[in-house]
Amino acid sequence: MEIRIGSLLRGAQEAEGTVIVIDVFRAFTTAAVAFSRGAEKIILVAEVAEALELKRQSVGEICIGEVGGIRPEGFDLGNSPYDMSKADVDGKTLIQSTRAGTVGMTTVTKADQIYAGSFAIAAATVEAIKRRDPDVVTFVAMGSEGRVRTDEDEQCALFLRNLLQGREPDHDSVRNLVLSGYESQKYDDPSQPHFRPEDKDLALRINAFTFAIKVNRESGLLVARREDL
Repeated sequence: MEIRIGSLLRGAQEAEGTVIVIDVFRAFTTAAVAFSRGAEKIILVAEVAEALELKRQSVGEICIGEVGGIRPEGFDLGNSPYDMSKADVDGKTLIQSTRAGTVGMTTVTKADQIYAGSFAIAAATVEAIKRRDPDVVTFVAMGSEGRVRTDEDEQCALFLRNLLQGREPDHDSVRNLVLSGYESQKYDDPSQPHFRPEDKDLALRINAFTFAIKVNRESGLLVARREDL
């Protein structure tokens, strides 16, 4: 098995084999929480307008996501895993648009299979990969808006790679590396209330859930579903 690590939008565009698109703060932590609360599926789109149009057409029921970290006008929820932990999404189809994770997903064109990645589902994601035993695995750390590398996504990619190679780094050490990074600081900044401290805490609960998030193309749409192992 050949393991590769890429970053940002270019990394997503070049990714091959089984591809894991990583967005820890916060898209794919929020998605994991949604599935833990019974969401049926999540449609992943790049643009806010596309999400709203799909909801208008009754393709999905709840729009979630962010632009610049803030919930777009017309969306039901932002990109907060904490808010999602309180939301009623059981049996619902969600539509998610964010500036990193879902944009990255839409640029992956060379993959045989795609998974969403975050610390919350790390071990389950690696187990799903092992069961499929692909020739090539590519982890893509999406960073900030797919343009700037960030500690949480880069560290998550390394963590997943190590797990796949049979090594498990110390969880506290990994968390401390992320907490020392620039991106984590805004979750403690009272001038940015849309970045909740609780979001950071949930995003760094390693292996909080025991399912993976598999992404397939269905009727022309990218659809994420819970994959129980």
